[in-house]
Amino acid sequence: MAVVNCRETPPRPLDPHRVVALVAPNQELYPVTSASAVFGYHGPDIPQHYGFRLCAERPGSLTTTLGVPVQVDDGLEAIDDADTVLIAGWTIHPTPAILDAVSRAHSRGARVVAVCAGIFIPAALGLLDGRSASVHWELAADFAVRHPRVVPDDTVIYIDHGDVATAGASAAALDLCLHQVRREHGAAHAMRVGRQFAAGPHREGRQRQFPPLPTNGPMPDSLAPLLEWLLARLPDQVTVQDMAAHSGVSARTLTRQFTDQLGVPPARWLLERRLAATRALLEETDLPVETIATRVGLSSAVNLRRRFHTALRTTPAAYRRSFR
Repeated sequence: MAVVNCRETPPRPLDPHRVVALVAPNQELYPVTSASAVFGYHGPDIPQHYGFRLCAERPGSLTTTLGVPVQVDDGLEAIDDADTVLIAGWTIHPTPAILDAVSRAHSRGARVVAVCAGIFIPAALGLLDGRSASVHWELAADFAVRHPRVVPDDTVIYIDHGDVATAGASAAALDLCLHQVRREHGAAHAMRVGRQFAAGPHREGRQRQFPPLPTNGPMPDSLAPLLEWLLARLPDQVTVQDMAAHSGVSARTLTRQFTDQLGVPPARWLLERRLAATRALLEETDLPVETIATRVGLSSAVNLRRRFHTALRTTPAAYRRSFR
C-alpha cells in the first residue's frame, strides 16, 4: 500500500530578478550608482527581490567621468541571463556586438531600461518605433534626425512601455528604478527602499525635466515647502485656494507653477499622493477601506474605490490580495 506524505512542501524561494547594467568607457556614475542603490542589498530587514551586476563589451578597468576607474569583471555574456538590461549612458553609435546582445535579451523577454544617451540603443533596434521616448533636451534634435520613427519627448523625466523604458536625464534614473520596484512589488516596498537613501517623494514620469524660465519678472519659488506642507495634511480637505493662500500667490499662479514644474495641476498632484498613501496602507496594514479613506483624505470608501479603480484599473481588495 502506497504511503502518501500529506505534509506541505514549503514553497521554493523565488530567484532574484537579475538586473545587469551595461557600462562603457568614460561612464557617468550617477545612473549606475542610482540603479545599484535601488536594486542592491538593503539589509536583512528588507526582502531582496533583485540582484545587480555590471557588464561591459570589454571588461576590465573602465574610465569614468569622475576621474577614477571602475572595475568591471563581466562581459556581454552577462546580458544573456538578465531579466532587466539597464543601459546607463552610451555613445550614439553602439557597436554590432552591443546591439546583438541587447536584441537577444529583449527577444527572450528581458526588460530594456535606457538612460540618457542609452536610448540610442533600443532606438537603433527598432524597439521604440511608433512609441514615445523620454529624451534629454540636449539630445532631442539629433535623436529626431537619426530615429524619425520614434516620438521623442524632451519634457518628461521618464516613459515606461513595460518592455522598454527610457529616462531622458541621468538624475531620472533613480525615479525610473524606483518606479520599476513600485510596479512589481508595491508602493510600500518602494518607499522602504527609497528611505534607505532618503529619496524624495515619488516623481511621476510625466514630471518635467526642468521648469521653463520666465521671460520677465522673478523666477517662481520652489514648490518644495508647499509639497511638504501638503504631505503633512493628507487627511485634511485642502483646496487649491488653501494651497495658494499658504504660498502667498493666486490660485491661477499656483496652478501654473505646478503644471510647469511638476507636469500636473495641484489637485491632481494631491490626489496622486493620496493614492500612493492608500497603496502603502493596503500593503502594510489590515485597516478597513473606510478607515484608509479617512486617513488619506478621500472622505469615504465609495470615493476611494472609485478613484483607486480609475487610476489603477483594479479594486483596493484585489490590490491588497496581490501585494499584502
